[in-house]
Amino acid sequence: MKRQHRSDPLLLCAALLIGLLSLIPAPSVSAEPLVIAASPSLATPLEALARAYEVVHPDVQVKLYFDSGLDLRRMIAGMENSPTGQYFIGTGPIHLIAPGGDELITRLQQKYYVLPGSKRPYATVSLVMIIPESLVEAPVSFVAMARDTRMRVAVADPDMTLLGQKTRDLFKALGIADVLNDRMDVATDARGVLDHVLNGQADVGIIFGPDAVEKADRVRVVAVASEKEGRPILHSMAMERYCPNRTLCDDFLAYVQSAEAGTILKRLGYGVPTKP
Repeated sequence: MKRQHRSDPLLLCAALLIGLLSLIPAPSVSAEPLVIAASPSLATPLEALARAYEVVHPDVQVKLYFDSGLDLRRMIAGMENSPTGQYFIGTGPIHLIAPGGDELITRLQQKYYVLPGSKRPYATVSLVMIIPESLVEAPVSFVAMARDTRMRVAVADPDMTLLGQKTRDLFKALGIADVLNDRMDVATDARGVLDHVLNGQADVGIIFGPDAVEKADRVRVVAVASEKEGRPILHSMAMERYCPNRTLCDDFLAYVQSAEAGTILKRLGYGVPTKP
């Protein structure tokens, strides 16, 4: 969403709240709304989880509102600090917050904008090594790939993308960064990595698991970075402080950590957080 009034956060907050309120069904609809403010990068898994939850709970209609982490933070802050005191405990328009990564939730916790103890990790994203689906022989691990001096590897730009940074960290952790230095084919982003692999510019590519699933008809995953090799990205949800129905929020948060939700997420290329 473009921000044309950066100098007036109240106008931005008002515009975003109008969008949120438009998600709530008309009174004639019997299903109770459950509004989740989330990052656009999580659209696919959240939509899948929402639809599956609605099947089990036909009396609930999950509404997803997507915006960047910065604008989500501004919106929540605007609600919490409204000089008119528009919202009170149990009366807000947002039930849950699901940003990309946990940094935003941590900041909101520090401000008491989300309820303490409500944070629930539900998905992880790991690096994977891909090859063209048509390729018969393939390395069985990242280290095996590095040892094969014939292999060129497509990676995302580490200075411009999180994918590239994670890939660089993985190679350093495995002790193969120097070996691969002259054999890396740097692409702009994940799409570029896929293009380089499919066009023959590289033999293998390193991307995130969900990106590989989207191209499962053309590429094959041959290795997945373990938690020790490359710490996965963790995605969590938390309850907004003004959540209008805490019982409903608790139920959805329990659902996203259920075995059924885990199956859905794995099918989409995500992992399930290890329980402490």
